[in-house]
Amino acid sequence: MQRVGFILKVKQELIDEYTERHETVWPEMLEALSRHGWHNYSLFMRSDGTLFGYFETPEDFDTALEGMSGESVNDLWQSEMSRFIEGTGGPADETMEELVEVFHLD
Repeated sequence: MQRVGFILKVKQELIDEYTERHETVWPEMLEALSRHGWHNYSLFMRSDGTLFGYFETPEDFDTALEGMSGESVNDLWQSEMSRFIEGTGGPADETMEELVEVFHLD
């Protein structure tokens, strides 16, 4: 199982709405994430909108992203969520910056 950490930035003025949207993630999206190896998935956000995401996957980050890219529910979710993300204005799954793990206590 590989542990994956990533960051992205939520627009300051949309933090509350972004948080609310994640209180009711669509069941079809949750099923797709699970099906493509996104286990123990969590999101954490600082008050400035910096978002840290974490999940565990049997493959790697690229494989997990690739699996989701073939899901129509992911296309719809990313389309709706792209307005929340700073930077390129593209979907979050294209904006995520993978972090390098430097320590893990087993």
